[in-house]
Formats: sequence, structure tokens, C-alpha cells
Amino acid sequence: MDKFRTVLNITKKQASLHLALVALLTAGGEQIFSSVVFKCPCNQLNFIYGLVFLLVPALALTTLGLIMSKTTWKLVTGLCKRTDKVCGSCSRVKSLANVLFQISTFAFLAPSTWIAVALLNGVFIECAMTGTKVTLFNNHLCEGRKEEVKCLQELHSFPCGKGDVPQDVRDEVLLTLRAESQVVGWLLIATIFLSYLAVTCLAQCSSPVGYLQLKFWRRYTQEESAALDSHMTEHARKLADRNVKSFFTSTKTESVHTPSNKEWQKVSSLYMYRSKTGGQHYSPLHGFVESQTETQDDSRRSRSTDSVHITPAAVAFVEDGQASL
Repeated sequence: MDKFRTVLNITKKQASLHLALVALLTAGGEQIFSSVVFKCPCNQLNFIYGLVFLLVPALALTTLGLIMSKTTWKLVTGLCKRTDKVCGSCSRVKSLANVLFQISTFAFLAPSTWIAVALLNGVFIECAMTGTKVTLFNNHLCEGRKEEVKCLQELHSFPCGKGDVPQDVRDEVLLTLRAESQVVGWLLIATIFLSYLAVTCLAQCSSPVGYLQLKFWRRYTQEESAALDSHMTEHARKLADRNVKSFFTSTKTESVHTPSNKEWQKVSSLYMYRSKTGGQHYSPLHGFVESQTETQDDSRRSRSTDSVHITPAAVAFVEDGQASL
């Protein structure tokens, strides 16, 4: 169990490994579905049945990705009760757009993998497209072949190998469908990789810091996240133990400082702070701690906290600093 936890922690800290694991599990799930669960009905339901297996799991994986994203809950939690406007300024609009892009990047990985692998496999498309009611497409499949009329009439039965149409005609039609499906699948994969390359280059190009500082920034967010989880667990246990002991012994409780609601909100923000005097804060928690160590002079405090900017996409491209460079 300890070895498993070690591997899991490494996976969480390495974004590339984490994303590769998600893609691998999705691809494996698609293979199981297509070979074990999926059974084409070979009737008028072919089109609906095939599309359901192609798109509904992708929709479910998108929803699951949104649910598993910590950034989603950072954005949503307390949104209805906030007094400040999320889109109150240009910098906040940019920040919101950046955050939504980060969430969608993580959420769309698994469904994109599902659709791409399903297209390469071709089983779902074979079933769906043999049940389509589009005359032009059906003519494309059967035109010029032997028994063309029967081919059009019995097209829906081809995936099951049924009907009076010669076997070689059925094989040619299914081979055409599978080839077209695979072409679309490879085009989708190429588009995903090229888009990822373009977005990564854009994120690196727009980084406000240099290569080494960016690497340090990513490492800092990893360590801060791990330390915060550890300290929250320890503090919660200490506070719970104190309250339980006080309840059973009816003794006066010792003081255990817990951050106020306002302080929690500040460090839970998706926005990061940069001082106008030049100081760089690497997270909302870092900005909050630095502001606490400054002098009590109101003007100086205003200078250090009023200026906000978004987390660089090159840093926060993956959840909570779980990125490697």
C-alpha cells in the first residue's frame, strides 16, 4: 500500500505522466466497451445506438473531468455569495478566461481520447453510419457495387453479416466506413497535438518570467500544495481532538488559532498578487503571507495588494501546480 501511495503521489506531481495515465485508461476503457459491451442491433436503431456509444461516454468523461478538477471548485465555491464582481475589471476577465481554459483543457482530455480511439477502431462508426437515413451518404457506400438496390435496402444489417448481399460487397462497404473513420480519427489526433503545441508555445511565450524562474514557480506551487494539505490535516486533527476532549471532560478548551473566513477566502482565490514595488508573489497564499509581514502603513499596504494579475498559463496549465518542466 505504501508503494502504491508513493507511485500515486509521483503521478500527481508529474503532469505529463498524469495526463498520459488518463489517456491510457480512457483508451483501454474504449477497447473493453467496443469488444465486450457494444452489440450493434443491425436494424433501424443502428444510427442512434452507434452515436450513443460514441458521444455519451465522451459527455460523461467531460462531466467527470469537471468534477475532478480542483480549479472548478475553486472557481465555483462561494461564487453566489461574493460581493466583488468576477468580471469587474479587464484583468479579472483575463484571469477568468485563463481559468476556464485550464479547466476545459483538463476536462476535454479524456473525451477527446475516447472519440479518437473509437474512430480509429471504427466499430461504433460502422454501426452508426449503416443506419443513417441520408440518401447521399448511402449512395456513396453502395453506388457502383453489385446488388446496389439490395445494398441500399440491407445496409443496416451489414455489421452483423446478415442479408442477401454478397459477402465481398458487405466487406467492401464496411472497409470503406472503417477507413473513413480512421482518417477522421488521425486528423482529430493531429489536431489535438498541434493545438496543444500551439497553446503551450503561446503560454510559454506570454510568461512574465524567464525559464528558470518559471521552473521554480512550478516547483513552488507543487510544494506549497503538498505542505498545505499536510498542515490542514494536522491542524484539523488537533482542533477535533481538543473539542472532543473538552466535550467529554467538561474542561476549558485551550486556544487553537484557525484562520478567519476572510483569510480563507483570500488564500482560496484564483487570482495572484504582484506588488507595484516589484515584489513577486507566487500564489494567493504567498501574497497573503507577504502582506502580513509588511508594515501597517495603509498606503504601503494598498500598493502591495491592489494590483492583481492572472496566474501565468505556463505555470497553471495543469491543476494546482501539478506540472513539470
